Amino acid sequence: MDRSTNLDIEELKMTREQYILATQQNNLPRAANAQLYPVGIYGWRKRCLYFFVLLLLVTMIVNLAMTIWILKVMNFTVDSPLVLQSDRNVTVNARNHMGQLTGQLTVGADAVEAQCKRFEVRANEDGRVLFSADEDEITIGAEKLKVTGTEGAVFGHSVETPHIRAEPFQDLKLESPTRSLIMEAPRGVQVSAAAGDFKATCRKELHLQSTEGEIFLNADTIRLGNLPTGSFSSSPSSSNGQQTVYELCVCPNGKLYLSPAGVGSTCQSSSNICLWS
Repeated sequence: MDRSTNLDIEELKMTREQYILATQQNNLPRAANAQLYPVGIYGWRKRCLYFFVLLLLVTMIVNLAMTIWILKVMNFTVDSPLVLQSDRNVTVNARNHMGQLTGQLTVGADAVEAQCKRFEVRANEDGRVLFSADEDEITIGAEKLKVTGTEGAVFGHSVETPHIRAEPFQDLKLESPTRSLIMEAPRGVQVSAAAGDFKATCRKELHLQSTEGEIFLNADTIRLGNLPTGSFSSSPSSSNGQQTVYELCVCPNGKLYLSPAGVGSTCQSSSNICLWS
């Protein structure tokens, strides 16, 4: 309280002194040769000020021109996407709050490289994952994977899939040009042709083997073509013309052959084929 009172008293004293000085100056007569000093910036100071203002204006114009040129070169507009161009490559880095590199995308002249923990490609409409890759596996979430190369797809190891299907109106072909083709299943292998034929062709031998069960052939007609025919000279029908009825015989080793039919069985009489098999 005392301090504020002292300040008010000092301000009143200063105001009173200023009033007295002003009154005395007004009452004093002015000299005839009193000099008047102009107030302002003149001379070289004024020229320096104009020079700095002009330099600042030129700098602003150059910066504006450079900004417009960069936007034009990069084709940056509101409607078009952002385009980044470089003579060598374009690298985009992602870092965490500690400054450590967490992801990197490099677009070069020879390759596009991405380094991250997981790489994903998502659909634009529903956001579902179309392609994802990490250290453990690669997942393709598209409805159809189409390989259009002439050599097809080459896999170094096994491929797991529950269904293999050809395109509509196209044939499905499983082929091993230089080695064997093996189809195995612990609970059975089923081959079905609902509207066509089933053919099995080989160059040497065709084996049908069942270790514990049986081989069952169920059809209206079963044909065995190109079976060898044994000779039976005492057949009564052989002298009357062409033989039309034959007996199906089996060798001890399982070989099938035909023998001209007679009144009784003629397999023993024409079993010379079994000796040469």
